[in-house]
Amino acid sequence: MSGAVVTSATRQQKRGAARREALVLAAADLFWRNGFAATSIADVAENAEVPLGNVYYYFKTKADLAEAVARLFVQQTEALIAEVNDEATEPRQALKLIIQRLKATQAERVKHGCPIANACRSFAVPAPEAAKTAAESFTVLAGYVAKQLVATGQRPSVALSRARSVLCDWQGGIALAHALGEAQVLSEAFLRMERTVSQSN
Repeated sequence: MSGAVVTSATRQQKRGAARREALVLAAADLFWRNGFAATSIADVAENAEVPLGNVYYYFKTKADLAEAVARLFVQQTEALIAEVNDEATEPRQALKLIIQRLKATQAERVKHGCPIANACRSFAVPAPEAAKTAAESFTVLAGYVAKQLVATGQRPSVALSRARSVLCDWQGGIALAHALGEAQVLSEAFLRMERTVSQSN
């Protein structure tokens, strides 16, 4: 009998975790495509196929949802870095792989802009802590790029400056490509990023 109780509890936990994940993914998508202000908790519940009343068991406010979305962005950035680390055999290869992974999202970025940058901007007033958390994604990525550049023999100050330049090109390219509806703008930004990470000391 106790085994049946444990199994039932485990199933409930898994179902609860799945619902929470569905809500966070739905919120991330809707905040990105429609904007934080224009997205209601009811919209998120409908998109996640979770009863509206159940949402408040996981998230009391929309700001709580924003924080969960921001943490998701950080986790995704960390996962991206982990994948690159598993595949790369040396720093230059890691830098090339990072840019390749970012290129893979080009079409959606041109269409909708950057979800992380959008979160930093749209969360700033209604959910400032979530905005700060979202910005950590950029900090993590810049730190990783700088670390790889240092490993190639560059001075830490130069490496950090170039890492930030890489992110500026990426984000600026996304913003302008999205505004103009021209993918070529972002393609050109990726070329500049590749040149930056391939520079010697």
